[in-house]
Amino acid sequence: MFRPCIDLHEGKVKQIVGGTLSNEPDRLRTNFVSERPASWYAELYRQDGLTGGHVILLGPGNETVARTALAAYPGGLQIGGGVNETNARTWLEAGASQVIVTSWLFPQGRLDWERLRALSGRVGKQRLVLDLSCRRRGGDYFVVSRGWQEFTDMPLTARTLEALAGWCSEFLVHAVDVEGLRQGIDRELVHKLATWSPIPTTYAGGAKAISDLEDVTNLGHGRIDLTIGSALDIFGGSGVRYREAVEFNKRLANGSMSPRTDAQALPSRQ
Repeated sequence: MFRPCIDLHEGKVKQIVGGTLSNEPDRLRTNFVSERPASWYAELYRQDGLTGGHVILLGPGNETVARTALAAYPGGLQIGGGVNETNARTWLEAGASQVIVTSWLFPQGRLDWERLRALSGRVGKQRLVLDLSCRRRGGDYFVVSRGWQEFTDMPLTARTLEALAGWCSEFLVHAVDVEGLRQGIDRELVHKLATWSPIPTTYAGGAKAISDLEDVTNLGHGRIDLTIGSALDIFGGSGVRYREAVEFNKRLANGSMSPRTDAQALPSRQ
């Protein structure tokens, strides 16, 4: 399934190459800056009945704009970026369906289980999404935080996902090494997520064509959803028409298409 997004940077809707997001302006690579407000995108998603989308605050100065998006689609969008135990309920009260959390849970690059338990208890498991965006290091994927610039000590494994699933309702995983590059999805990571994750998971990163949406649906056997950003025409891209993605969801919902169970079947859990 296609899940929409609204990425906010310096108060504007943007599409950014994920690996370049840092405190050094000269490193930042931006694919698109919208002339439309965040609320326009939220209203569009509401009209088309898209669910499970997210608003991500990429740094400070985005809170007011984020609230306008939530107000345009109350209960229809998740929100992440700077979320912690103190402000999580405030964002839910502002209209977010769920809060997405990463960096606050990883002080000094290590998961703080007490923070996770406290946050899950405060907002409720069903309203918490864990962002496990990752980068390659050696032959494995490791969760990254602080604007995707700092490696944590947590590898993505079946055991990791099983343990974390008890405290949240979904995972969001950006493949940071390919995020914003529009060169295709990280198929190996999609395989691993579909094989290992016991709860709904959204993958983001690298999508360049509608075939990537088909691949994620098939490789994930319907257990993995896909966020498409820079390739979408509504974000200045030419690889995927937004209407095409919406129609894909409609066909999936009415049963006119379903994930394949052919030679692309996934290996068993390890």
